[in-house]
Amino acid sequence: MIVDCHTHISSPSSEIDVAEHLEACEKVDACIVLARGPGDSAEVNKEVSKYVKGRRKLVGFAIINPTRDKVGTRPIKANTSELGLAGVVVYCPDRKFHPAHSRAMRLYEACEELALPVFFHNGAAFGPDSILQYAQPYLLDEVAQKFGSLKIIIGSMGVPFVSQTISMLAKHENVYADLTISPKKVWQIYNIVLSAHEAGVMDKLLFGSGYPFARADNCIETLLGFNKLLADTSLPTVPREKIRAIIERDTLALLGVRKG
Repeated sequence: MIVDCHTHISSPSSEIDVAEHLEACEKVDACIVLARGPGDSAEVNKEVSKYVKGRRKLVGFAIINPTRDKVGTRPIKANTSELGLAGVVVYCPDRKFHPAHSRAMRLYEACEELALPVFFHNGAAFGPDSILQYAQPYLLDEVAQKFGSLKIIIGSMGVPFVSQTISMLAKHENVYADLTISPKKVWQIYNIVLSAHEAGVMDKLLFGSGYPFARADNCIETLLGFNKLLADTSLPTVPREKIRAIIERDTLALLGVRKG
């Protein structure tokens, strides 16, 4: 089963955006749609809920800003399971809050109680107003220690803090990382995957495309093919079956998520 654990849709009400997203999702068995946007979280979540409802491949994650939104069990349930959404995504650098902020910790407590995974969308691109310090994966150590059964996903391998991400994967049983890649950055991909392989944490990596910034089919082709670039070198390689295992990992089962 191939699950793309990291996709977005710019506007669920746009026929063009919907058509393009659904076309990209045809290449995989399931897609997680991460809510995003600067608007009211409840309204954004309702839009994502409406979009994924009735579409068998799609699984929605609700956006929550713990410094602004209500974070008790009841309001979190209203924003997730009652809308047919299966997890929560937070944007610490963009929303300018420390991952272990007191209100964020209350959010994680509610998510743990409701068995909702939390996706930390901290990596990849940052706007000039984002707080890069809050994207560091080691800041999640306190969260993972306090909420041991909470499923945590570090987005985009925590780039540029990949070494911290790998340390977190090795340390905590329920911490995973989203291997969202840029097909154009083959050298970066190689170093990330090799580091994970050498650290023995390949089983903690989840496949993601980061759509609309990349498409699942292109990412799969890049992952399966980068070893070929090393054929005439003395550089170490990663076993192809290990890479294929990432692509074919049943992320939904791993996170305890049910489609529909």
